Amino acid sequence: MAAQGGVLFQEKVSRLLSRENGKPVLKPNRPLILKDSVGNRKPRKGEASCVTEMSLLMACWKQNNFVDSLCSNEINTFYTCVHKAEAARKNMSEQSNVTGGRLTPKQATTLLKRFPNLRSEI
Repeated sequence: MAAQGGVLFQEKVSRLLSRENGKPVLKPNRPLILKDSVGNRKPRKGEASCVTEMSLLMACWKQNNFVDSLCSNEINTFYTCVHKAEAARKNMSEQSNVTGGRLTPKQATTLLKRFPNLRSEI
């Protein structure tokens, strides 16, 4: 069903660009080819982790006038959460490197420069 939608879209674009009925309806202001580079954007960061543990630790500090010895349980809980989050992040990054996933903008630009678009017809 998605392939049929793609075919219908391609037919509509070709009909709008054709000169059957006089002037084309759409006139592209740039050539319809890919550039040989990709915008250099940083990937989005994930959600913050251990926020609840951090807020509990800060509440404990506030109640006990910022004495670490009275909040040792909360400190340990926060640090274990941080270590688990770092381990999970490293595990995810290793999995994404192994499986391929998406290319970084730098990798995509390198590939596009290695295999550029044809600028003239053969």
